[in-house]
Amino acid sequence: MSDHEHDPDLPEGEGVVPTPEESAQDVVISHVLDAIRGSDTPDVVPAESSVAGFAEFLAVEAVLDRRWPETVMEPSLDRISALVDALGDPQDGYPVVHVTGTNGKTSVARMVDALLSEIGLRTGRYTSPHLQRATERINLDNRPVSAERYVAAYEEVAPFVELVDANRAPEAPALSKFEVLTAMAFAAFADAPVEAAVVEVGLGGRWDATNVVEGKVAVITPIGLDHAEYLGDDILGIAREKAGIIKPGAVAVLATQERDVAAVLLERAVEVGAQVAREGAEFGVREREIAVGGQRLELQGLSGSYDDIFLPLHGEHQASNAAIALAAAEALVGAGPAQPLDPDVVRAAFASVHTPGRLERMRSDPAAPTVLLDAAHNPHGARALAASLLSEFRFTRLVGVVGVMRDKDARGLLAELEPALHEIVVTAAETPRAMDADELATLAVEVFGAERVSVEPVLAQAIEQAVELAEEGGDSGVGVVVTGSVVVAGQARALFGREPE
Repeated sequence: MSDHEHDPDLPEGEGVVPTPEESAQDVVISHVLDAIRGSDTPDVVPAESSVAGFAEFLAVEAVLDRRWPETVMEPSLDRISALVDALGDPQDGYPVVHVTGTNGKTSVARMVDALLSEIGLRTGRYTSPHLQRATERINLDNRPVSAERYVAAYEEVAPFVELVDANRAPEAPALSKFEVLTAMAFAAFADAPVEAAVVEVGLGGRWDATNVVEGKVAVITPIGLDHAEYLGDDILGIAREKAGIIKPGAVAVLATQERDVAAVLLERAVEVGAQVAREGAEFGVREREIAVGGQRLELQGLSGSYDDIFLPLHGEHQASNAAIALAAAEALVGAGPAQPLDPDVVRAAFASVHTPGRLERMRSDPAAPTVLLDAAHNPHGARALAASLLSEFRFTRLVGVVGVMRDKDARGLLAELEPALHEIVVTAAETPRAMDADELATLAVEVFGAERVSVEPVLAQAIEQAVELAEEGGDSGVGVVVTGSVVVAGQARALFGREPE
């Protein structure tokens, strides 16, 4: 589940006070330019951006970070509705696949995007949170927008943001960062223009800012408990919130769910007159075989069966995600038994899928421990990660590096990881939301036992320590997995020199 974890790499803008003659953005640009030009690491600027363009991007992020944060939710569509109305409702200019659920949303979104692109459509994709850079959230043709295009999207919506904020009731909150980002994505897609968009819900469904779209296809991945402080701990109540993205006349593509949860989703579909496609009934995974670098699948889609599909991702859950994505893409383009998708197109699309931060291999040197990272941040995601590690890898010794956010079920996450890990090094991401490493260690000792737990608050040093612990197991079959948070995965990815994707 996307949890809108705050980006630790971007400045907050605190203490920057503009004069009447200059905007906050202008002041921050000046500060950031000075910082970049004086930096010992000039490669902080992406290859596709100029120094000035990247400085403007960082300045926009600093200005957005002054808004109501993404980690807070206030149930209302009034603000975002007013904003997109002022913009001319750009979200209505293209058909949308709308995706919600607890886990798997981003992977499904990427797969749907790959399928639609391979079919020949120009696509837009909006996902959250990002691993390393906010530009990852807004994608055109399966690639993140440039820093300059991100700034252009902000500048397009900024006057309307000011207008909506100025006209709000005195007691009402201003537009949140997520609401502004959502409008930026919709505007960027309309300007491209795209022929189809894949939009991932940020939090919940019914009251999420993305729910101003009239999704032609509503996808609901497996539902579990997460964000209890906003969604509660009643899984049926959570299901009702997520079911809110199913709109009249849409096709609801539903992953396998607990029986009571499935009943809630079907009730919503009947209520609004939506068609239903269910995993295990109308579509699903027919065969699955572990292969080098991923898995080979036969998928049952809405329009027929597709065999010999190579998916370069690990885990049974990713096979399920592939089936869900196939059904969603078929539903959007109207594929059916009389007009199925070209099997070669389906094979090419899945073979091209890459999901950064999802059991992603950072290092596979035969002479050193394998290093993987995964953005699992709740017990449901940790369970899927552990199952994949145990079934698809043959580690003789696997050490976990785990950092968790304060608002997460850390003990539940640790308990799910425990069967797959020989030892654990607890750490903390560089963000105010991170759980203190010593506090996390106390929980880890309860789950793993003191002899299997080490503490290293600095992520880079925690990874080094985990590598050393793994090497104690010999020269082969040893590894490290970095997990527990989207922020941890993103910061680890940066440490290994990977560019945002």
